[in-house]
Amino acid sequence: MNLQNKTLIVTGVASGIGAELARLARFQGATVIGVDRHEPQLSLDGFFQADLGDPASIDALVACLPARVDALCNVAGVPGTASVQAVADVNYLGLRHLTHRLLPRMSAGGSVVNVASILGAQWPQRLELHKALAATESYAAGRQWLASNPVEQASCYQYFKEALIVWTFQQACHWFRDHAVRINCVAPGPVFTPILGDFVNMLGPERVAQDSLRMTRPALADEVAAVIAFLCSDAARWINGVNLPVDGGLAATYV
Repeated sequence: MNLQNKTLIVTGVASGIGAELARLARFQGATVIGVDRHEPQLSLDGFFQADLGDPASIDALVACLPARVDALCNVAGVPGTASVQAVADVNYLGLRHLTHRLLPRMSAGGSVVNVASILGAQWPQRLELHKALAATESYAAGRQWLASNPVEQASCYQYFKEALIVWTFQQACHWFRDHAVRINCVAPGPVFTPILGDFVNMLGPERVAQDSLRMTRPALADEVAAVIAFLCSDAARWINGVNLPVDGGLAATYV
């Protein structure tokens, strides 16, 4: 696997999976442009601050990004301890807005990788809702739909990861056919990142204790980053429209 001569946009680059992905991609020969609300403490080929929950901020960001992009890695996200609106805006609506804006710049053979979660595995149970949200044509229209179809705080993180998986599936065929651009998700389980504690609080002690008996440990951020890098590489050129668990087998223990 190598990323020689590829230009990658990595959101959430300042910490966790995004930072590890940036390090690995540059080692593999990529030019890496990072995006985050916070200044990163690592070497990059370019960096822009942006609020990925604000479409105006995203539009200003896109105006600064390169004319040619080989991969977009949507790593940035907020935990379910944030407000429902923040989770919707950053984890779904803003991600979608940025991806649509960059699609015309993506080269043939390009790749979009969205960071979902194993907590999104129950998307079939709300499929029609997720398809209806995916059918909204803009950030504003998505917000309006959500105002009429409110999401509960307790399940908002899961809900929007489910929605992201469904949206990814829906784009995969025609983006590959019409633009030669692949789009996939990775679905991590627990990961040692700065927001791991937020997930413990979000899921509650009973679920955390249950999962701790089913897994050897949370993932390290670089273990997830390596899978994202692979999906950006030409070695994954025939992988499209998948949601790939990266969880040490945790999801399989529930079957």
